[in-house]
Amino acid sequence: MTEQPILITGGTGKVGGRAVAQLGAKGVAVRVGSRSGDPRFDWMDQSTWDASLDGVKKVFIVPQDGEQLTRPFVRRAKELGVERIVLLSGRGADVPGYAKEDSIAGRTHIDGEDAVRNSGLEWTVVRPAWFAQNFSEGFFRDSVIGGELRLPAGDGAASFVDAEDIAAVAVAALTEDKHVGRTYELSGPSALTIAEVVDLISDATGRPVRYVSLSPEDFVAELVAEGWPKADAEDYADSVGPIRRDMDSHLSDGVQTALGRPPRSFVLFVKEAAAAGAWRD
Repeated sequence: MTEQPILITGGTGKVGGRAVAQLGAKGVAVRVGSRSGDPRFDWMDQSTWDASLDGVKKVFIVPQDGEQLTRPFVRRAKELGVERIVLLSGRGADVPGYAKEDSIAGRTHIDGEDAVRNSGLEWTVVRPAWFAQNFSEGFFRDSVIGGELRLPAGDGAASFVDAEDIAAVAVAALTEDKHVGRTYELSGPSALTIAEVVDLISDATGRPVRYVSLSPEDFVAELVAEGWPKADAEDYADSVGPIRRDMDSHLSDGVQTALGRPPRSFVLFVKEAAAAGAWRD
C-alpha cells in the first residue's frame, strides 16, 4: 500500500465505488469520501472536508449535482497540500445548446471544470456520456423492472458508457502522469436508441420491457402528477433532451486514448448485469 491515500469523493457511488475497487486491486491506499466513511465526508457540510483531505495528495472529485461546491473544495484541497485533481464532469459541458443555460447540472460542471483548470494543480477532466448503469443501478432501473420506460427521448440514440470504463480512466489519471492536463470525452463503442436498449435488456433477462416515447410536456405533467416539483420534473426532461435532439449519438475516443483499449460494449454490460441479478424484483 502507498502511504498517502487517494481521496475518492462519492466513494460509494456508481463511478466512485468502482474507482475505489480498482485502486484497491492495484494496492493503492484509498480514502472513501462518503457520509458513512471514516472520516466522514459530506459535500453539504464543509466542516467534514479537512479531515477527509488530511494527508492526501490526489483527489477524485465526483461533484455534488446542483451545487457549486467544487471551486471552494479545490481551493481548500490546495491549501491542505493536494497536488492532483481528477474531476468527473459530463458530456456537453462546453457545447452550446446541449442543456438550458440555467441547467443545474450544467452549472455544476462548467464551474467545476473552470475551478480545476485554473487551480494551479495537476488536473484531468473526465467527461462521460450517459452511464450504462443508469438502467441497472440508477434512475431508470425501477421503470425497467416495471416493464415500461417512459421518457422524452424520441428516436434519438446515445453512446452509453460503462461506469467501469469511467472509473478506469479516472484511476489511470490518478496513478499515471501522462494524463495531466487532459480532458477525456468518454463513450461506449456504439450508439443505441432507448428502444434498442430495452430490447437488449428484455432479451438478456426474459423480462418484457417496452419504451414509450413522450413529449417533454407530457413527461413533465406525468412526473408532477406523481408528486414531483415542477422545476425538478423540467430539469429531468431537459437532461434527456440531448438524446431526443441527437446530440448524444456521437462516439468519443477517450477510453481508447487513456487506456489503450476499446470501451466496453453495452451488450457486455447487459449480459453481466443480468447475470448479477440487476433486474430481479
